[in-house]
Amino acid sequence: MMTSVDTDLIRVLADPLRLRIVTLLAKEMLCTTHLVEETGARQTNLSNHLRVLREAGVVETEPCGRFTYYRLKPDVVAELAGQFADLAESARTAAENKRACP
Repeated sequence: MMTSVDTDLIRVLADPLRLRIVTLLAKEMLCTTHLVEETGARQTNLSNHLRVLREAGVVETEPCGRFTYYRLKPDVVAELAGQFADLAESARTAAENKRACP
């Protein structure tokens, strides 16, 4: 049973705007223009956050004419969810374990 969580991925998703982007992309593929409309963020700021998500392997791109669409990679989110589920199971088991004080 794995009890560690991917801290790099947690850091990537800890940013409120990146988490908002991931939440939006969980529902549909969107281009930068759509994401600007949905989040109210500036295009340059949004592009920087999308780059971080891309480099972390959370999203992938699909060119469509002069636009680039972004899609969430569900396997990455599922893997992180699995890590948290393992951590929760470990905590349930550990609830009965108590280290004695010296």
